[in-house]
Amino acid sequence: MIARFSSASLCFWILLSCFPGQLLSADVTLDSVSIFKTHEWFIAKPTVYFQCKGENKTVLPDVKEAHVIYEFKGQESWQPLTNFSSEKCKRCGFYEEDTVNSDDVFEEWEFCPSDFSGSDGRYTRINDKEFNATFHCPECVHLSADSNSAPAAHKEKKGMHAALIIAITVIVFIIFILVLVAAYKYWLKKKREQEQARFLKLFEDGDDIEDELELGNVL
Repeated sequence: MIARFSSASLCFWILLSCFPGQLLSADVTLDSVSIFKTHEWFIAKPTVYFQCKGENKTVLPDVKEAHVIYEFKGQESWQPLTNFSSEKCKRCGFYEEDTVNSDDVFEEWEFCPSDFSGSDGRYTRINDKEFNATFHCPECVHLSADSNSAPAAHKEKKGMHAALIIAITVIVFIIFILVLVAAYKYWLKKKREQEQARFLKLFEDGDDIEDELELGNVL
């Protein structure tokens, strides 16, 4: 039983190490919101909701009146609004349900983890004509910090890559020079041997000529 638990823990740790971005979840909750107007003329209590593209909409059941600041604890049944699993942005917005036409839009914008730049993990979105909302995402601060440190790491890696290329180039150049020197020395050695062989051949030919001359004189 213990061995099975240890194996499962090890597999989970390996999975977490290999896919950290996939397992990360930074929840975004709504701290407060105030709408400045409603878009439905015939309905006294509008239905306001938040939604990111491709996700389910989150209805804000308490938001019914304009110019009222609604504050939340982040523990409501409809929280969180959304979550980030990477530094990638989402297309999100506040909307109001319309009984006749398509839903009205307070505002749509690119919602990013980098928006939570403060140390408290809060981000305030203000649209002067529509709403004022404050979001809370403590994990987004770390996610944004990791994203900001990525270019520096990439730059350092790029510098190491350039240094490695330079080192390899120098080594190849040195090897090339050594090969040239060795080839030149080998050529000099062969040339010297050929000259010695030619000299010996000339010497032997001279001896043969002298022998022939001496033989001719004897005759």
